[in-house]
Parts: sequence; C-alpha cells; structure tokens
Amino acid sequence: MSDFDRRKFLKSTGAVAALGGLGVFGLGTNRHAFAQSDAATDQPEVIQKTIPSTGETIPAVGLGSWITFNVGNDIELRKQCADVMSAFFRSGGRMIDSSPMYGSAQDVIGYGLDALGAHNTVFSTDKVWTSGDGASQIKETSERWKVQQFDLLQVHNLLGINENLPLLFRMKDAGQLRYVGVTTSHGRRTEDLIAVMKNERLDFVQVTYNPVDRKVEDYLLPLAYDRGIAVIINRPFRGGSLPERLQGEPLPEFARELEVKSWAQLILKYLISHPAVTCPIPATTKPAHAMENMAAATGALPDEKMREQIAAVIGVLV
Repeated sequence: MSDFDRRKFLKSTGAVAALGGLGVFGLGTNRHAFAQSDAATDQPEVIQKTIPSTGETIPAVGLGSWITFNVGNDIELRKQCADVMSAFFRSGGRMIDSSPMYGSAQDVIGYGLDALGAHNTVFSTDKVWTSGDGASQIKETSERWKVQQFDLLQVHNLLGINENLPLLFRMKDAGQLRYVGVTTSHGRRTEDLIAVMKNERLDFVQVTYNPVDRKVEDYLLPLAYDRGIAVIINRPFRGGSLPERLQGEPLPEFARELEVKSWAQLILKYLISHPAVTCPIPATTKPAHAMENMAAATGALPDEKMREQIAAVIGVLV
C-alpha cells in the first residue's frame, strides 16, 4: 500500500465515525422484513456497512454461533437460542455465522429461523471445511439451516482451499451462492490468507481482531480495504475472556462521548469504527446481550485518537 493510500485509509476512519453519528439504517437494498415489521418504532437507527463487491449494505454487528448454539436436541435450550435470534433480529441484526464444526449449531439456527419465520431476514453465513467432498457438506449444511441458498459461504481456516474455493466460485457463477469468502482465526495463517487475498477476487474474509489482538491492522485490513474485500471479525471478545477480565472495571471517562453502557459495546464500537471492518460476530446465550451488542451499532463511533485510547486502556487492564 502506498503512503498516499495509507493516509487516505486512516483519514477515512474519521468519516466512518461521523457516519455512525448520523445513522444509515435502511440505505441498503435488503431491509429486513422481520425487524421492520416487529421492531419498536423508536428503535435507534442501525449503522450499515457496505459490501464492496456489490454495494449492498448490512448491519454493522452480526451474531456468531460457536459454542453458544451447540445445544443438541434440548428443546428448552433451542428455544433460548431462538430467543437470542429474535432479540438480534428485532434490534436490527441480520448476519448469523456458523460452521459444520460447531456441533448442532446449524440445526439450532434452522430451528430458530423456522420458529421466527425469519428465513427472509437472515444474512446466512456458513463455511465449508472438509478436504473431501465439499459439495456434499454444503448440501447438508443447507438442509440444517433450511435455506435454499446461502448469502455467504467461506473456506474455513483455508482447509482444502485448492478444491473448496473453486467450488464456491462455481456455485456463485451458477447463481447458487451470493458471496465467497475465506476464514482464519486466532491470528493463524495470516500470511497464507494475505496471499489468497492478493490472488483471488474474494467478497469476504473473516479474521480475529479486537483491541488486544491487533496484528491485522498492520497489513491485512488495509489490503482488504484496497482490494474491496468485506471483513468479518471473529473472537471480538476473545471468546468472552475480554469482558470477563474487564468486569468491575469502570469505563474510561472518554467513553461517555459514545454513550456506551458496557465494555462489550466499547469493544464493538472500536471494531466497527475501522473503515475496513464490515461486521464483527459476537456470540451469546442471552437475548439481553444480543440487544446490547446490536446497540453498539448505533450512535457515534470513536475517531482514530479515541480508538488508540480504547486499545491502550484495555491493554493495561487485561
């Protein structure tokens, strides 16, 4: 990335922060029917982020399902997960992310979508992670979700990428898939992912990023910005350990400017204020937390100076 491009990239952080104050809910082509029909009329406008490859916009916070939705056939726990999904949708959310390796999570999402009648609301996001028959795995995943077509499928942790990435591109070309992506997690295989980003026309990448794990800020996020690749953020709370470590600590004084009520909201605002970030996907078992997380995608966002303050404060506390 040239020095000029890097300056433009950093400057745009301020533009995103200003946008957060204005609220841009409803500018995209896919305003979600579930939230539109059932949400309270005084619900704050949800910040939307643009998918560069198409211009479509999606809400700036999503919902993960790792561990939290792996509840098997326990009907009460399935209902609890459906309640989380309901709270998420009613607060303006759309993207739900899962994987074949997340136990029963895919089945539970399918149960929730049926219970809520929300198949036309969700931005369905899943993965293929087999080194064998990816097409069969995708078919099974679709049956579990009870969807005809996924919005986004990703090669999970680059596994079988030489077979699975061409498969996803063929599906996209055939109109069987809207977007193609690749994922990594825990900061692993970053250089391999960068190589794929340089050589393939990806729509999305998914990486680990939070105010403590900032490696992707150095090169990967600017590259995604330059290449027009949307970025999903996994482990925004380090699997829940960040809010746990910060529990009981007072929020910094400057956080009042953002009107946040929790460390989780402050972390999410830190993430979505980055101009290359499209959608962090925190997971939760509690409807109230799903609503709290979505509230981070409303109101003002930190500028570059405040982002550094957030990272510094959290770095000291954890």
